[in-house]
Amino acid sequence: QVQLVESGGGLVQPGGSLRLSCAASQSIFRFYVMGWYRQAPGKQRELVATITSGSGTNYADSVMGRFTISRDAAKRTVDLQMNSLKPEDTAVYYCNAGDRISRLDYWGQGTQVTVSS
Repeated sequence: QVQLVESGGGLVQPGGSLRLSCAASQSIFRFYVMGWYRQAPGKQRELVATITSGSGTNYADSVMGRFTISRDAAKRTVDLQMNSLKPEDTAVYYCNAGDRISRLDYWGQGTQVTVSS
């Protein structure tokens, strides 16, 4: 059973930075894509950023130029560096991974990010 564990959330002032990390219980080579999604209160879960096994990246327009996704196969992690944070970035952030063999989707438990002065 694959487990994804997020860390790094918290409270930050507008304009500040946070780095989220997602640690996988198994080798990330089994995933054809990994990514971060977020869900704000009363809203649907939305894509933030994804990274493929070939390190191709994709970002939501709302975070382009401010967030950077990266992966480290040796550490079995995928990170999200978030800069120039805005109050509208406040949400629970979830790690996601797509298994290349089973095509199952795995989700972490989520980590809260709050951007407020």
